[in-house]
Amino acid sequence: MNKSNPLMMVLSLTLLLMTMACQQEQSTSEPESPPNIIFLLTDDQRADALSIAGHPILKTPHLDALARDGVWFKNAYVTTSICCVSRASILSGQYMSRHGIDDFATSFGPDELSNTYPMLLKKNGYTTGFIGKYGVGKNADQPANMYDYWNCSKTSQPVYEMEDEEGNYLHHTDKVDQNIQEFLTKFGGKDQPFCLSVSFKAPHVEDRDPRQFIPNPRYDDRYVDDVVVPSDKTDPKYWEAFPDFFRTDENIARERWKMRYDGDELFQRSVKNYYRLITGVDDVVGNLVARLKEMDLDKNTVIMFMGDNGFYLGEYGLAGKWYGHEESIRVPLIVYDPRLPKDQKGQQNQAIALNIDIAPTILSLANIAPPSGTQGINLYDLIAGKDVNRDEFFYEHTFYGSPKIPMVEGVVSKESKYMVYTEHGYEEMFDLTTDPSEKVNLAKDPSQADRLAVMQQKYKDWKEKVK
Repeated sequence: MNKSNPLMMVLSLTLLLMTMACQQEQSTSEPESPPNIIFLLTDDQRADALSIAGHPILKTPHLDALARDGVWFKNAYVTTSICCVSRASILSGQYMSRHGIDDFATSFGPDELSNTYPMLLKKNGYTTGFIGKYGVGKNADQPANMYDYWNCSKTSQPVYEMEDEEGNYLHHTDKVDQNIQEFLTKFGGKDQPFCLSVSFKAPHVEDRDPRQFIPNPRYDDRYVDDVVVPSDKTDPKYWEAFPDFFRTDENIARERWKMRYDGDELFQRSVKNYYRLITGVDDVVGNLVARLKEMDLDKNTVIMFMGDNGFYLGEYGLAGKWYGHEESIRVPLIVYDPRLPKDQKGQQNQAIALNIDIAPTILSLANIAPPSGTQGINLYDLIAGKDVNRDEFFYEHTFYGSPKIPMVEGVVSKESKYMVYTEHGYEEMFDLTTDPSEKVNLAKDPSQADRLAVMQQKYKDWKEKVK
């Protein structure tokens, strides 16, 4: 009968403990490498302009795939619905009242620029790139030399129709696609993580062109046999219900309505071209995802997709954005992170998410604490189901003012919306539970006086809080 050797048992146990300690030390000293980050931003894409949202015509299979495999935030909003302000809020994580960029001519100061998410990432070892439309501040102040890769329009609003180096036709969306591929070729194979910010012009109009929406001609046959059914809020009675200060031909939203939607033929052409522009973006997203897989980057690259503001397609007799209706302030938002636990993928998150959340969320991916002035939250807390105590948010739009774009501010929750046109004291209040389409203004209803008083106080409190 063999007897165990006590000395050998002790030696074996010691060796086992040393091996476990070594493995533990190794796992502690080699943390998970930070992910690559790609942030995609469209211009004027409203929340329902995705086929996964149940759209009856528009097809966005590649964006749908990101939403199905990632997290789709179904209640995503912007805090100011105009590109220059929204982009500043995205970069800084702050409301307009705090970052102070309230027009197209105001740029980030040096200190403020250093606290935007790309600059903080670069300071912490990331390669940074920016493609497309920067859209914040004076053209002369674009921070091109502060990025490792910069390929943006030299003007605040790029044009759609361009030429390549050989003089061939080049659509802006295709140029963005080419620049993405160029960036990945140059930086995707390095050990250093990267953050690439991509800002499409699409589906924004070409403001000074009578065609307005200018998709790539290769999409001309898309949606050609479809009929766009206008919202019932295109009924003239909704335009007629606005007060006199708003209901004028000097209101830019009405002026542009006439250019885009006045009559069924014009309406059909404009809206279908809007859809075609989004289809072009979706194809670029498909190319991006395919390239990441080809380069073996897909397992450690987070893709975030958002619109910079919403867009009226004739509702209330309006075009553009700016005002406080859902069509104007609600946007698509998708976070695709291949590293997420299986039970968090495919999530349709119902929490309120904002454009000011992008910066702190991106910084969290790199384990960087957001600057002290940040007002957004980390979207991963919402993904994990944490209580972040956000039941409402403040909305503000002060660019131009009456009569061109009457200034409007307010408070939005899932249940209620209060807006006040600050130059005129005109109020709107909607019950989003019983009237999600915002057809009935309750502000003048005597039976709603108590509720109105609550919303008025909330507005006053928020106006001080956001500064």
